[in-house]
Amino acid sequence: MKTLTIISLVLIVTSGQLYADKHSAANNKITLKLTDTSEVSVKGYIAPIENTGSNFHVEWDALANLRVAEPEKQHPTSVFQSFLPTKPVSVGELWALDATGVLVLLRQLHPKPNLFMHINAGDSYGLWACLRAYNAQYADIVFRIHAEFRLEDGWFTPSQFTGHLVIDRIEEKVAFFEMYVPEGVINFDVNWKQDKNDSHFHTTTGFCSKIELRAGNQDLLGSIKFTKTITQETAKRALIDKFYRSERINWVPPEQVLEMAEAEQKPIHAVSIDGPLVDESC
Repeated sequence: MKTLTIISLVLIVTSGQLYADKHSAANNKITLKLTDTSEVSVKGYIAPIENTGSNFHVEWDALANLRVAEPEKQHPTSVFQSFLPTKPVSVGELWALDATGVLVLLRQLHPKPNLFMHINAGDSYGLWACLRAYNAQYADIVFRIHAEFRLEDGWFTPSQFTGHLVIDRIEEKVAFFEMYVPEGVINFDVNWKQDKNDSHFHTTTGFCSKIELRAGNQDLLGSIKFTKTITQETAKRALIDKFYRSERINWVPPEQVLEMAEAEQKPIHAVSIDGPLVDESC
């Protein structure tokens, strides 16, 4: 009898705790909507490419002449609905994007975007977003998109598209938007079929100083004081982990390898690479 009583008490306490935890978690989730019917003016940029291996940007006309398709375009607010989750989310939570609106925006940069990467090592495809921060008026969504452009006789593959979508939660409209290819020593690769009678593609990498879409006031993001937030680096890391299994490996700096191998009596596995592991520019 005593045992049964104790079990009953435990069940009551546990049930109450589960309810409290669920209720608390629900309070931290927000619904993100865009109901504004006005259009959003988006400006697009692709800077002339000044650097590639083997001078592809000089010898290949399609790459040499790569420019933004539409420098400025009015998009309905509904296009940006593709970046929003379909259910309430909390800070740090991730969701897959709807490709429809993303493709509309990418076509402003180039008429032939492709989300199903032509070379896919198993973790190249994807469109993911993360709620980074919010307050009573604004929410900041960070995203990462892998996409490429079909050029005449080849492919242009940026390292990634990343950026922010800041929405006004009160007016349910776009307050700021940017989608861009990050800078780096290299930030794209290309595959060029130099001979139309040959199925072989020649590959190289390069750097472009600006590939981006932008709308609204960039200073807004830096001026907002969010009440619920994670750092930009934390959001970036969460998005990287969604794409690359290699990030689950406990990589060890070279200067620590011998000491750790001796202490743990484990073999050393060395990997030599000639490009980044965490983007598509290799």
